[in-house]
This record gives sequence, structure tokens and C-alpha cells, in this order.
Amino acid sequence: MSADARLEELGFVLPPAPSAVGVYRPAMIVGNLCYTSGHVPVLTDGSLLTGCAGRDVDQQAAYLAARQSGLSMLATLRSELGTLDRVKRVVKLFGMVCCTDDFTQQPAVINGCSELMSAVFGEDAGIGTRSAVGVNALPLGVTVEIEGIFELHD
Repeated sequence: MSADARLEELGFVLPPAPSAVGVYRPAMIVGNLCYTSGHVPVLTDGSLLTGCAGRDVDQQAAYLAARQSGLSMLATLRSELGTLDRVKRVVKLFGMVCCTDDFTQQPAVINGCSELMSAVFGEDAGIGTRSAVGVNALPLGVTVEIEGIFELHD
């Protein structure tokens, strides 16, 4: 089953593909790799999921924010590539979680995005390398920001 079909079967709706609001590109293809800039949790109505894990939001809400950041990234990939089926595999995800100093569940939060990628691209192609770190603030007060590297089919 194609990645586009899996996404639809899973019942996920992509938010609008974000446009650059600074001096950067949302995605760039270099050779057979597509690099995505940091994506934040944008909902289909354009609103953002905000708050600091461990203070304003709990781990589950932060996990859902990571999944929404992944959906935003998929929207960019579809916009840039025309179809998610051009993605051969997830190479790397780098996730940042806005959190308190004593919040230590960043990997569990970023699983929201990782599990989405695995569900869309399959267990082999959808699981790549990953980092998950905590930070004290993110742009616009969002809970999570995630960037990715994707290998493309020739």
C-alpha cells in the first residue's frame, strides 16, 4: 500500500503545508535526500499546540503535539514532492521538546512523530535514526519542533 493511501486509511488529515516565515526553506532536496526544516504542531485550522511539558501540558499532550508536527512535516513533503510515495525511507528525525528542567521523557514525546512515520511509511522504511532533546523555549511558544531527513526513490 502506498504511503499516501496509508495516511488516508489511518484517518489523518494534513494541515496546510507551512510556508517559510523567515529566511529559510521548509524543505530542500540535495541529491536523493530531502531535508525538512523544523516543523511545529500546526492544526488544520492554522492554530498551534503550545505549552511547556511538565508545566503547561502533560506527556500525552506533548506526544500529540509531536504527532501533529509530523503531520505538518508530511504536508511539506507532499507539497514539495507531489506525493509521499517518493519517500524511500526516514533517515533521521531531530526533535526538540519545550519542557521544564525536571521533565525527562523527551524520547517518549518524540515517539508521537516517530510512530506516525512508522505507520505511514512502514516499520522498516519509517524508522530511522533520531535525537530527542529538551529545551527551555521554542518559537511561538510551541510544545515541539521536529526536523527530518528523508531518502527519496531515484
